[in-house]
Amino acid sequence: MKIKKDMMVKVVAGNFKGLSGKVLKVIPETQRAIVEGVALTKRTLRPSQENPKGGFTERERSLHVSNLMALESDKASRIGFKVLEDKSKVRVSKRSGKELG
Repeated sequence: MKIKKDMMVKVVAGNFKGLSGKVLKVIPETQRAIVEGVALTKRTLRPSQENPKGGFTERERSLHVSNLMALESDKASRIGFKVLEDKSKVRVSKRSGKELG
């Protein structure tokens, strides 16, 4: 997958188009990612010893990676791969050609 944990991404399609944030978790089996502060939903908390009254909390939902693009200096960029001389693959930004670690 081209999207990795701790990357800054921008949502380019869907209900949350235009929002950006850091990737908290990537789920490769379903091609989804959880982005900080994007796609918030309310969850019900059952009463417990830590929270005797129960209540509600907000959590991030996952987004499909096809709706995300990497952010590079506040502009969205596609990600490609480049094969180095030692036969290793490196992710590169299509906008600038810089390597993305």
